[in-house]
Amino acid sequence: MRSGKKKGKRKSRPHHGKIAGKSPGRISPIAPTPLAGPATLADVGDLSTAPVLPETESEPAAPATSERPAIWQKPLPHHRQAYAAIDLGTNNCRLLIARPSGEHFVVIDAFSRVVRLGEGLAQTGYLSQEAMDRALAALHVCADKLRKRNVHLARSVATEACRRATNGAQFIDRVYDETGIRLNIITAQEEARLAVLGCHILLEQGEGPAMIFDIGGGSTEMVLVETGDTVPRIIDWQSAPWGVVSLTESVGAIDDTPQARAIAYAEMRRRVDEGFADFAERVASMRDAATGAGRIRLLGTSGTVTTLASLHLELPQYDRRAVDGLVVPAESMRAISERLSKMTPAERIALPCIGRERSDLVVAGCAILESILEIWPADRLGIADRGIREGILRSLMAGGASPKSAQQRTAA
Repeated sequence: MRSGKKKGKRKSRPHHGKIAGKSPGRISPIAPTPLAGPATLADVGDLSTAPVLPETESEPAAPATSERPAIWQKPLPHHRQAYAAIDLGTNNCRLLIARPSGEHFVVIDAFSRVVRLGEGLAQTGYLSQEAMDRALAALHVCADKLRKRNVHLARSVATEACRRATNGAQFIDRVYDETGIRLNIITAQEEARLAVLGCHILLEQGEGPAMIFDIGGGSTEMVLVETGDTVPRIIDWQSAPWGVVSLTESVGAIDDTPQARAIAYAEMRRRVDEGFADFAERVASMRDAATGAGRIRLLGTSGTVTTLASLHLELPQYDRRAVDGLVVPAESMRAISERLSKMTPAERIALPCIGRERSDLVVAGCAILESILEIWPADRLGIADRGIREGILRSLMAGGASPKSAQQRTAA
């Protein structure tokens, strides 16, 4: 009777990944690979463009854990197992659930919500109660989807907001207690590696070094890579503490006048340029080499580049299929950035694909993008609507087909 009550009590909590005799909800982080050399980007293929399957799809049960399954549970074949990645950033909470499909993977569920976890962080140094509550509400949705999809193996990461906040670790504990999701606060280095792993397949073909960047909510990563027959080799990288949220908040409120908007935008550009000054100097010779070899290749992943690409296409609403993998003239992106920086908040809100949620942040994203185009002056910009989550999924799937192999990797 005791054991029955104990089991019933555990079932009432929103944990996933429970194993007999183990603490509930433990989804151990996979040990990160160093950011160097070709082996850092083990790739299992391109992201399938197959639509997300309906949530009513039934599935044989499989343990949502990175530990060894109970002996009476027969693991599903590798191609039937569901893998999940959660990326809790400074601005967004994103989930992707997929199954292997040959050299690709098929997305079976996805979720994204603007949570603004880093709101106010630049001024206070800690995560506010309201911001944490918003993030937790989104993570409860993620936990429900993990259970519903019988996720076999998951990795959940938190980035710049939790790295910088004095109460970041306490928030991670609270997330685990309330949702069962074990978030791993990753370094900027690991964030850059995962972003490259998730989107490098969209780099244009060519010789010489190429640049991949990720404009986040709290930081921006630039990664210089050398492409080969399989996966890129990372040559150099830099993370600056300026993302769309942190940069917007650092400048503060802007008077609604053309002059005030121009001054604020110039200050944003100055701060980003300063943050990447050392990196720009280090990669100058590589930039010259890329120029001599032909076209300078540049690929961006972030809400900023996908939003600006949507404006370039004049889409009435966002369409991932039209944007992911698109190549846009850099001059068009510069022109759109300049136009947005001069608009009033009301004018930006009225634009399709921006709306109220992005209207106050997109200007900072434009400033970051223009600074990147100065550092790596490509004439074309590749657009990726993929990144950290896809990088995590590829790492999980490449790591082995069973929870046992993941457990061995975690212990490494």
